[in-house]
Amino acid sequence: MRDNTQGREEGSKYRPAVVVLAVDSDDEGSREVLVAPITHHPPPDAAGAVAIPPSTAARLGLDADPSWIIVTEVNRFVWPGPDLQPVAPGRWAYGFLPSGLFRAVRSRLAAFARRGRLRPVPRTH
Repeated sequence: MRDNTQGREEGSKYRPAVVVLAVDSDDEGSREVLVAPITHHPPPDAAGAVAIPPSTAARLGLDADPSWIIVTEVNRFVWPGPDLQPVAPGRWAYGFLPSGLFRAVRSRLAAFARRGRLRPVPRTH
Protein backbone atom coordinates (compact mmCIF):
# COMPACT_ATOMS: atom_id res chain seq x y z
CA MET A 1 0.00 0.00 0.00
CA ARG A 2 2.89 2.33 0.67
CA ASP A 3 3.85 1.84 -2.96
CA ASN A 4 0.78 3.87 -3.92
CA THR A 5 1.79 6.79 -1.71
CA GLN A 6 5.16 6.74 -3.48
CA GLY A 7 3.44 7.14 -6.85
CA ARG A 8 3.69 3.51 -7.95
CA GLU A 9 0.69 1.93 -9.59
CA GLU A 10 1.90 -1.61 -8.89
CA GLY A 11 3.18 -3.11 -5.66
CA SER A 12 6.93 -3.49 -5.27
CA LYS A 13 6.48 -7.21 -4.60
CA TYR A 14 3.77 -9.81 -4.69
CA ARG A 15 2.30 -10.82 -1.38
CA PRO A 16 -0.59 -12.92 -0.19
CA ALA A 17 -3.76 -11.05 0.67
CA VAL A 18 -7.18 -11.67 2.16
CA VAL A 19 -10.29 -10.87 0.15
CA VAL A 20 -12.42 -9.10 2.75
CA LEU A 21 -15.26 -7.89 0.53
CA ALA A 22 -16.52 -8.65 -2.97
CA VAL A 23 -19.35 -6.68 -4.58
CA ASP A 24 -20.90 -7.61 -7.92
CA SER A 25 -21.76 -4.73 -10.25
CA ASP A 26 -25.22 -5.07 -11.77
CA ASP A 27 -24.55 -2.87 -14.77
CA GLU A 28 -21.07 -4.03 -15.79
CA GLY A 29 -21.05 -7.68 -14.79
CA SER A 30 -17.82 -7.10 -12.91
CA ARG A 31 -16.84 -7.71 -9.30
CA GLU A 32 -15.01 -5.16 -7.16
CA VAL A 33 -12.96 -6.49 -4.25
CA LEU A 34 -11.19 -5.15 -1.19
CA VAL A 35 -8.11 -7.12 -0.18
CA ALA A 36 -6.04 -6.77 2.98
CA PRO A 37 -2.32 -7.53 2.70
CA ILE A 38 -0.51 -10.23 4.62
CA THR A 39 2.94 -9.30 5.87
CA HIS A 40 5.83 -10.62 7.96
CA HIS A 41 6.56 -7.16 9.38
CA PRO A 42 5.20 -6.78 12.91
CA PRO A 43 2.66 -3.96 12.93
CA PRO A 44 3.69 -0.75 14.71
CA ASP A 45 0.20 -0.68 16.28
CA ALA A 46 -1.08 -4.11 17.34
CA ALA A 47 -4.69 -2.99 16.76
CA GLY A 48 -3.85 -2.42 13.07
CA ALA A 49 -3.30 -6.08 12.30
CA VAL A 50 -4.54 -9.56 13.09
CA ALA A 51 -1.98 -12.31 13.68
CA ILE A 52 -2.30 -15.47 11.62
CA PRO A 53 -1.98 -18.52 13.88
CA PRO A 54 0.89 -20.82 12.84
CA SER A 55 -1.52 -23.73 12.26
CA THR A 56 -3.58 -21.63 9.84
CA ALA A 57 -0.48 -20.39 8.04
CA ALA A 58 0.72 -23.98 7.63
CA ARG A 59 -2.68 -25.17 6.33
CA LEU A 60 -2.74 -22.33 3.79
CA GLY A 61 0.78 -23.12 2.62
CA LEU A 62 2.33 -19.92 3.92
CA ASP A 63 5.86 -20.07 5.30
CA ALA A 64 6.59 -20.58 9.02
CA ASP A 65 7.55 -16.96 9.75
CA PRO A 66 5.01 -15.00 11.85
CA SER A 67 2.46 -13.24 9.65
CA TRP A 68 -0.17 -10.54 10.14
CA ILE A 69 -3.18 -9.39 8.15
CA ILE A 70 -3.10 -5.58 7.95
CA VAL A 71 -6.53 -4.05 8.68
CA THR A 72 -5.68 -0.36 8.27
CA GLU A 73 -5.13 -0.47 4.50
CA VAL A 74 -6.82 -2.34 1.69
CA ASN A 75 -6.38 -2.50 -2.06
CA ARG A 76 -9.53 -1.95 -4.14
CA PHE A 77 -9.79 -3.27 -7.68
CA VAL A 78 -12.03 -4.99 -10.21
CA TRP A 79 -11.46 -8.74 -10.02
CA PRO A 80 -9.30 -10.39 -11.21
CA GLY A 81 -7.09 -7.32 -10.85
CA PRO A 82 -3.75 -6.11 -12.06
CA ASP A 83 -1.44 -7.54 -9.44
CA LEU A 84 -2.75 -11.09 -9.00
CA GLN A 85 -0.25 -13.90 -9.36
CA PRO A 86 -1.09 -17.60 -9.14
CA VAL A 87 -0.15 -19.43 -5.96
CA ALA A 88 0.69 -22.42 -8.16
CA PRO A 89 -0.04 -23.16 -11.83
CA GLY A 90 -3.79 -22.82 -12.30
CA ARG A 91 -4.37 -22.05 -8.60
CA TRP A 92 -5.21 -18.51 -7.44
CA ALA A 93 -6.11 -18.98 -3.77
CA TYR A 94 -4.31 -20.23 -0.71
CA GLY A 95 -7.62 -21.24 0.84
CA PHE A 96 -10.15 -19.97 3.33
CA LEU A 97 -9.47 -18.40 6.71
CA PRO A 98 -11.18 -20.04 9.68
CA SER A 99 -14.46 -18.22 10.36
CA GLY A 100 -13.30 -16.84 13.72
CA LEU A 101 -10.14 -15.37 12.19
CA PHE A 102 -12.09 -13.88 9.29
CA ARG A 103 -14.62 -12.33 11.71
CA ALA A 104 -11.73 -10.77 13.67
CA VAL A 105 -10.28 -9.29 10.46
CA ARG A 106 -13.67 -8.00 9.32
CA SER A 107 -14.47 -6.53 12.74
CA ARG A 108 -11.17 -4.67 13.09
CA LEU A 109 -11.28 -3.44 9.52
CA ALA A 110 -14.82 -2.14 10.04
CA ALA A 111 -13.73 -0.36 13.24
CA PHE A 112 -10.95 1.45 11.38
CA ALA A 113 -13.44 2.35 8.60
CA ARG A 114 -15.96 3.77 11.12
CA ARG A 115 -13.23 5.97 12.61
CA GLY A 116 -12.16 7.17 9.16
CA ARG A 117 -8.78 5.47 9.54
CA LEU A 118 -9.08 2.83 6.79
CA ARG A 119 -7.00 3.61 3.70
CA PRO A 120 -8.46 2.05 0.54
CA VAL A 121 -5.92 2.15 -2.30
CA PRO A 122 -7.43 1.86 -5.79
CA ARG A 123 -5.47 -0.37 -8.16
CA THR A 124 -6.14 -0.16 -11.88
CA HIS A 125 -4.66 -1.24 -15.19
